Amino acid sequence: MVEASRDVVFDGVTKRYDDGTVAVHTLDLTVDAGEFLVLLGPSGCGKSTTLRMLAGLEEVTAGEIRIGGARVNDLPPGARGLGMVFQSYALYPHMTVADNLSFGLRMARRGERLAAAEINERVDEAVDMLGLATELVKKPRDLSGGQRQRVAIGRALVRRPKVLLMDEPLSNLDAKLRGQMRIELRRLHERHGTTTIYVTHDQVEAMTLADRIAVLDGGRLQQHASPLTAYHEPANAFVASFLGTPPMNLIDGVAGNGRFVAGELEFPLPVHLAHANGPCTYGIRPEEVAVVQDGASAEVVGVERLGGESVYHLQVAGHSIKALWRRQDLAAPNIDLAVDSAVIFPASSES
Repeated sequence: MVEASRDVVFDGVTKRYDDGTVAVHTLDLTVDAGEFLVLLGPSGCGKSTTLRMLAGLEEVTAGEIRIGGARVNDLPPGARGLGMVFQSYALYPHMTVADNLSFGLRMARRGERLAAAEINERVDEAVDMLGLATELVKKPRDLSGGQRQRVAIGRALVRRPKVLLMDEPLSNLDAKLRGQMRIELRRLHERHGTTTIYVTHDQVEAMTLADRIAVLDGGRLQQHASPLTAYHEPANAFVASFLGTPPMNLIDGVAGNGRFVAGELEFPLPVHLAHANGPCTYGIRPEEVAVVQDGASAEVVGVERLGGESVYHLQVAGHSIKALWRRQDLAAPNIDLAVDSAVIFPASSES
């Protein structure tokens, strides 16, 4: 087992480049010991820069980073007790799986190098956890993408790091392998308990892997919460639109007198929003959109048929709305609306 996991604290951390670009703005974020935190956001939001500052690969312009209570701003990468897994597997092509797993331990400085028996024990533990026992004498070219990624993860784990950093480690895999690796990574974390910080732009990965998500946009922290809290109680319109497949429908309009008006579209507000007043953005999840008897006329302008569910793209009074239909009851009739179908968008407080 690894040594006790450590907490990570970003205290007012800022990264400003020489050209004046600010990649990360005054980040305050705590990652609890043993937690699996996902840094989530679009390209250019600052998530990889945040990880690189923690790893010591980027200098911190302002603020402080602490691991286990110790300030690490000025420590070199090798002295921070971190393990890293990158998007590229970065395996040594001329070495076997066994040699790739043990190389970092064997190359440690003389005073820090483990005994051969201890190195072998750690490698055996990683091989057992990652299901690599039959691959030890193979070289990376003989492995599948999923196997190569497991070797890269194992190489980080044998060091028994205080904190494990992962920078989009599954992005090179196909959809099936990504699904399998998500399950394996979560299982490994539950067994190993290492504090893990994982960077991705894939909200499915974030929702399935994380204990908590830190959503970033424009270098600023937008929300730090559990995946379901961020989904059901988004802190702002950006988080609401970023989480969810398809994303939440957002309609700009005006609230007043218990009603929401956006051009020709008008409907009563739900009870908990009845007192809203003034310009606002109304959000509705695609899975909450229904076809009903009374409401606003809508036209189906596009259909994505995905097997067990379909996404309908509706045009409602000049607004684009996505509706997600899932067949919940096998005995119920299948709904398959064609493009140019006319339907009714719910204009009531139940929407």
